[in-house]
Amino acid sequence: MNIILLGMAGSGKGTQAKLMAKKFGLTHISMGDLLREEAKKDNELGKKIKEIISKGELITNEITLDLIRKKVEGNFNNIVFDGYPRSLEQAQALDAVAEVNFVISLEIPDELAIERLSKRRQCRECGEITTDKYEKCTKCQGELYQRKDDEPEAIKKRLEIYHEEVEPLKEYYKPRELVHIIDGTGTVEEIFEEITKIINNK
Repeated sequence: MNIILLGMAGSGKGTQAKLMAKKFGLTHISMGDLLREEAKKDNELGKKIKEIISKGELITNEITLDLIRKKVEGNFNNIVFDGYPRSLEQAQALDAVAEVNFVISLEIPDELAIERLSKRRQCRECGEITTDKYEKCTKCQGELYQRKDDEPEAIKKRLEIYHEEVEPLKEYYKPRELVHIIDGTGTVEEIFEEITKIINNK
């Protein structure tokens, strides 16, 4: 079973993807995490990815699919894709290597996404993300910081790209009757209950 989780930045798809992975025994592929891990490396690819991320732009199809291949070691089964695909070209590339069983879209207003992201902080040590006003990470006491792509101008750019590039994916998958729309403004528990119903009722 392979699931694509769509949702603009700030929609809570990362949280839901982790819950889905745990409940249904799936591998959680977070494209954002893969890219940030690569960006930490002091090599040409890492520097290139870091520059693109800081501008809030999309990474090339070749880079993203190659990172996923390495992560799953070529086994494209039982995966929840979080933040991938991000374009029709990436969706077509994924179709060539994996069967997609569900496309779940968490939908929230742009204003809510901006509000959530502007408050978001990430731990430099363990990567934990919080919107609470802590000075240190509650998991490991690491330093919290605001990511470059969560700064106001980058947020606006990310939302523009999402609407232009990612929204059309719903139309791409619709003929296969794979698309399920969920109101992403509810609580984590409410949203996860809806997702669970969709998967269990297939």
